[in-house]
Amino acid sequence: MERFKSNGGENVNPAFDPSGDDAPMHETPFSNGVSNGDNRAVRPSVVSAFGHDTLDRVPNIDFYRNAGSVSGHRAVRPSLQELHDRFQKNEGISVPDTVEDDEEGSVGTPSEDLESAEPINKDKGAVKFGWIRGVLVRCMLNIWGVMLFIRLSWVFGQAGWGLGTVVIALSCVVTTVTALSMSAICTNGVVRGGGAYYMISRSLGPEFGGSIGLIFAFANAVAVAMYVVGFAETVVVDLLKENDALMTDEKNDIRIVGCLTVVLLLGISLAGMEWEAKAQIVLLVILIAAIVNVFVGTFIPATDEKKSKGFFNYQSNIFLENFPPNFEGGETFFSVFAVFFPAATGILAGANISGDLRDAQAAIPKGTLLAIFITGVTYLGVALCVSASVVRDATGLNSSAIAQPFPCNGTAVAACELGYDFSVCNVEKCIFGSMNSFQVMTTVSGYGYLITAGTFSATLSSALASLVSAPKVFQALCKDNIYTILHFFAKGHGKNDEPIRGYILTFIISVAFILIGDLNIIAPIISNFFLASYALINFSCFHASYAKSPGWRPAYKYYNMWLSLLGALLCCGVMFVINWWAALITYAIEILLYIYVTVQKPDVNWGSSTQAVTFVSAVSNALSLSGTEDHVKNFRPQILVLTGTAKTRPALLDLAHAFSKNYGLCLTCQVFVGPRSEALREMKAGMKNSQLWLKRTKRKAFYAAVACNTFREGAEHLLQASGLGRLAPNTLMVGFKRDWRTVGAETVQSYVGVLHDAFDFEYGTLVLRMYEGLDVTHIVEAEEEMFKAAKEQEELEMPNGGKRKGMFRKTRHSSQQILTTRVSVCSPPTPHVANMNEQLMEASTQFKKKQPTGTIDVWWLFDDGGLTLLLPYILTTRKKWKNCKLRIFVAGQPGRTELDKREMESLLQKFRINCKDIQVIDDIQVSPNPDSWKKFEAMIEPFRLHERSKDTAQAEAEQKKHPWKITDEELDAFEEKTNLQIRLNELLKEKSASANLIIVSMPIARKDSVSDHLYMAWLDVLTKELPPTLLIRGNHKSVLTFYS
Repeated sequence: MERFKSNGGENVNPAFDPSGDDAPMHETPFSNGVSNGDNRAVRPSVVSAFGHDTLDRVPNIDFYRNAGSVSGHRAVRPSLQELHDRFQKNEGISVPDTVEDDEEGSVGTPSEDLESAEPINKDKGAVKFGWIRGVLVRCMLNIWGVMLFIRLSWVFGQAGWGLGTVVIALSCVVTTVTALSMSAICTNGVVRGGGAYYMISRSLGPEFGGSIGLIFAFANAVAVAMYVVGFAETVVVDLLKENDALMTDEKNDIRIVGCLTVVLLLGISLAGMEWEAKAQIVLLVILIAAIVNVFVGTFIPATDEKKSKGFFNYQSNIFLENFPPNFEGGETFFSVFAVFFPAATGILAGANISGDLRDAQAAIPKGTLLAIFITGVTYLGVALCVSASVVRDATGLNSSAIAQPFPCNGTAVAACELGYDFSVCNVEKCIFGSMNSFQVMTTVSGYGYLITAGTFSATLSSALASLVSAPKVFQALCKDNIYTILHFFAKGHGKNDEPIRGYILTFIISVAFILIGDLNIIAPIISNFFLASYALINFSCFHASYAKSPGWRPAYKYYNMWLSLLGALLCCGVMFVINWWAALITYAIEILLYIYVTVQKPDVNWGSSTQAVTFVSAVSNALSLSGTEDHVKNFRPQILVLTGTAKTRPALLDLAHAFSKNYGLCLTCQVFVGPRSEALREMKAGMKNSQLWLKRTKRKAFYAAVACNTFREGAEHLLQASGLGRLAPNTLMVGFKRDWRTVGAETVQSYVGVLHDAFDFEYGTLVLRMYEGLDVTHIVEAEEEMFKAAKEQEELEMPNGGKRKGMFRKTRHSSQQILTTRVSVCSPPTPHVANMNEQLMEASTQFKKKQPTGTIDVWWLFDDGGLTLLLPYILTTRKKWKNCKLRIFVAGQPGRTELDKREMESLLQKFRINCKDIQVIDDIQVSPNPDSWKKFEAMIEPFRLHERSKDTAQAEAEQKKHPWKITDEELDAFEEKTNLQIRLNELLKEKSASANLIIVSMPIARKDSVSDHLYMAWLDVLTKELPPTLLIRGNHKSVLTFYS
């Protein structure tokens, strides 16, 4: 699709014919064109590829950029509502073309992460590397370490070239499988800076990524010290000591040379990636020359001196003699493997600068796999050449030469056949030969000093690669703000966003470890840190494949999920082979960091495979549950709570959550009443706010909302459609409607109708009443208004006029007049109102706190299946309610109080519910106090029809006009039930006035027999002037059983 450039601030479409009908208009933000009063330029829609005016857009990559992008441009497609809603010809439809950020950037904003950032524009002069300089060269230099020139001959001397080949092959298998897994991950979407940390965190989530990212960055920083110390030891021992030029003593000279070297490497790194890459090329040339020098040296005829040191050029008998292993000094295959394998751990050198690669998705797989192949062949070729030309033990003495013929037997047969007797090495320790000397490569090579230069190159290149990798990975970790204390190091500088602060920190860590001097203890831990990263890369690939998420579509197809799992297990096994205690320390550190990040819960969402597997497991478990019938032993309350907005009735939600905890379903639900178009907009806005509030306040509940014309209709939809399979609510919980006497009849009918619907759908039903009330909406709204006013006042007082950076910058339109209006609205309430609000807020958090020592009084008056008894028992198992004891009250007949009590004790014993305080109420049928009855009559007076005091015609007309009113006939018919509610309230005040919570069996109103207002009067009179009271009525299906 052709992209049209702006012309004078307006988007011009040359294909648009202005002579036709007016085109639908929509608006573009951040435009420099004509303003419509809201800093938005209006432009016409375009003629699409289909030949007519439309807001629809053809597929375009700009629509798929990260929604949280904080720099550059992101195209915005029209929303479904903008295409579907009724078109208003004279009104604009707001469809922004792009979302931009200002030039100041947004570093430090809460939502910023590496995934959100746009790639740096090539035109801005940023240095980008291809797959050869960026990945292949770096990986080769990191893998070709000092092992190649110093310890490789020892490995093959101990293991023989037979098992030595196995050592190299096994190392290559581990690294190749890891590289295949890494190739799959990095081709499954755009790869930003951060290397291994980025890939692991985006695959497995911030918990794994945050833990491994920190130790991986630290490992690279310490690795700088290790490589530099290796370089310094070579300089001091091979140059200064041999030429008697030590500055102080050997140990301090290593420290001095090491520190000077790190300063030089830091200077190269700070000069920029271009200079660092040039330095790597120079080091690579030296290293290749040293390797070629080894191969060339094997063809140069050996001198007598070299022969005395065990080098005889290519000899078949030496090659055959070096085939079997000859482990000495307590070495085994695994210990030899542990010595060699760290040399193969440089495969992430290219991936670690992924942010500086021109095309990371193509460069990382190609460069890494080719580097593994080249270096593996090189290691094997050099080792086999040495095994075919150097014997295991040699004296280094010319006197070892013997005249032929000489009887050759024992262990040094090959050397004997070539005219040298090294049999003395069987008795005493020799210092030459592949088993004893670390200078074998110097002996074999054509020019010895070139091997020293190669050793310098190997150590310096590895140190330089680690010095670059550590800050890059650390910067990516800090940008994601997983460890908030480290966000200081997220800032980059220059065209390549160089982590200068990270370089300085890496320099300090390196110098500190160089000054320590002895790195033998920490070296195994560092190797295990790298291996832990490899293991998680392999596991990330396996996990993503296992989750079968539609978003897992790697372009690189040559991987296998089970091979990746094998690679992860191999890495874990190698960790213990290298050093078991170092492996345990690595796991311990990683677990601690994992727990820390999990507890901190960073506010990021990268679509990890952990989420995908959790979803798959949830669906699988829900399906398996659906195939199993309910059993009374497994019953648990699954509560649907009609809270409205989640934060407006916290006490109701907290008590519901106390029942369900993390073991049952808790749905906090809201019904948006009104025309659907308006209600839907309000619902979408409220849904996000409620979910954020639940998460922020750590209330474990789901939020659901519906938009309907009436409250009862919405509640009915929720009762019927909430949940999934067996994960569906079975209990409705609502707050008592305190204002039922002042609201309209339709509102009361709707409220009571919800209770009727709950009984119809066989829900257990709970109604909570608190003396102070439950609804804190007015307080929450006032606090939000005051917060907005204070925030805008703060912005007014800011030196830059309230301007913020990045996507969180706000364009202020508020004037002092608006602030004054808000302050007046939020003016302090009267002392009486303030006191009531204070009591209400205190009560709203009552069930969030630990309950004081007291009782939960259960008035189990009607057998409803046991829900009235089960819920309070569940409360006593919660930590916040552990100081509360159960007291159970039951109705009994006069004269058989003890018998009723024993029956209840027996029943509770069979239910395994421990309750010693059981009280039988045998005067429950006594008539209530006349004063109580008068109060009840006064309560219902406004809602009575009084048809007996009117003539028939007038009464019928009145009843037709107000069918909801309480008739005298109805009062007479339900007089006993009314008396019971009044009497129960008297008994509750008498017996349970000091209880922490009262639970009472809820009366049921028969449909079309008891009017809504009479039923509300029953609930009101039953629960008034009491501590928190919960009315419960089960669905009359057993939720308790005494069978095992």
